[in-house]
Amino acid sequence: MLRTQLRPAILMTLVLCVITGLIYPGVVTGLAQLLFPRQANGSLVRVNGRVVGSALIGQPFAQPYYFHPRPSAAGNGYDDTLSTGTNLGPTSAKLADTLIASAVDSAVKNDGAVKGKIPSDMVTSSGSGLDPHISPANALLQVARVAKARGASDSAVRALVEQHIEGRQFGFFGEPRVNVLLLNIALDSAFKRP
Repeated sequence: MLRTQLRPAILMTLVLCVITGLIYPGVVTGLAQLLFPRQANGSLVRVNGRVVGSALIGQPFAQPYYFHPRPSAAGNGYDDTLSTGTNLGPTSAKLADTLIASAVDSAVKNDGAVKGKIPSDMVTSSGSGLDPHISPANALLQVARVAKARGASDSAVRALVEQHIEGRQFGFFGEPRVNVLLLNIALDSAFKRP
């Protein structure tokens, strides 16, 4: 009896391993490469033929002459192997006392923000901790700092930000947003870097 049950179980396990471990991933990968090659290969962004990042993963920009991304939940930078949220909710004392308080102080000091009127994405990380986008309000709050550091006019930098505002996906999903990497690349093209 054991032999009659064991043989079909082992055979079925091997068949399912081949189907779900080789055939299905191979078909999905092939279709992705055929239909969406840019996305399937990581949505890499190139400048002068050199890969400078992905349009899907945030990067740290700390210099005053660049727009800054959301805080990263990954701790030190935007390490994609540490993709996670902080799991701290809006009523968390630790979140309010440590992470948000220091981010608010930084926004007030560096960008001239007013406490109580700071965009939430300027002081909190995204769910994955690796979001490459910021809100238009966040980007516009940083215009004065970036313009001053670059020796450019506020209106010229503001116009660049407004050109990079992406609308809702399909017209109704999500919120308007600005990709920080793409904005900073355009910034380097439009204005000299100190």
